[in-house]
Amino acid sequence: MRMDPMAAQRAVAVSLVALLAATASADSWLYEKFTTDGNVRADYNAQGQQVTSLILNQQSGGAFSSRQKYLYGVFSIQMKLIPGNSAGTVTSFYLSSGDGPGHDEIDMEFMGNSTGQPVVLNTNVWANGDGKKEHQFYLWFDPAADFHTYTIIWNDKNVIFKVDDLFIRSFRRYPDLAYPGGKPMSVHATLWDGSYWATQQGKVKVDWSAAPFVVSYRGYSADACVPNGDGAPLSCPAGTDRWMNRRLDAAEWGTVAWAKKNYMHYNYCDDGWRFPQGFPAECSRN
Repeated sequence: MRMDPMAAQRAVAVSLVALLAATASADSWLYEKFTTDGNVRADYNAQGQQVTSLILNQQSGGAFSSRQKYLYGVFSIQMKLIPGNSAGTVTSFYLSSGDGPGHDEIDMEFMGNSTGQPVVLNTNVWANGDGKKEHQFYLWFDPAADFHTYTIIWNDKNVIFKVDDLFIRSFRRYPDLAYPGGKPMSVHATLWDGSYWATQQGKVKVDWSAAPFVVSYRGYSADACVPNGDGAPLSCPAGTDRWMNRRLDAAEWGTVAWAKKNYMHYNYCDDGWRFPQGFPAECSRN
């Protein structure tokens, strides 16, 4: 029996729609795992990956925040930053326990640049409201030309920052010093106007004639423990040991040294003007 050509075309179309829907459903991380605020758009690429865009104009920026809070884990996302003149803008991927005076936070913030200038990645760790612990790096690639992967590894021993396959920083825990280890944190991503601070210490503002500014996110993953409250044990995924006991080995410390030597823009442990009474205690121990 021969199938009518039009019927065959309709069958193929239905199959393609079903396949795309199934693929999209498997990668629909934004609205399942996050709430949104401001200018946020979700689309799918040709491979069925959900791509979330945050958009900044003069009226508003954009953000998404996880519905779940975590206590230790590996958090990773792929980002494609603003092309061209992004001066004054700040794009982020970070963890935070909230906005209170004693909050904990782990930051990866991308400070916009004038056209042709390198983007600065600001890494920072807040513990009990103290956040003067910045390491800033010039990125060694164009973060707007393609997607790159940015990862935070957080356990009870250290906070590790990773760009693609390269480790760039490890913030160690010391028993006598504040560390972000007692407060569950949510995952956040934001795009906002940081003209007062972001580019050349606020000297270069956002050029609104180039708006809207768009940052794209995809491939989000969180392999992390969830607190149960009331002192109950954490709910952790299988194989937690692969990151709960994670420390850098000698080769990985080598990539940290490479990033520090070649691309470090600012290290709080070198800023004597900022700490006239002496550097924070961890500066002499790292």
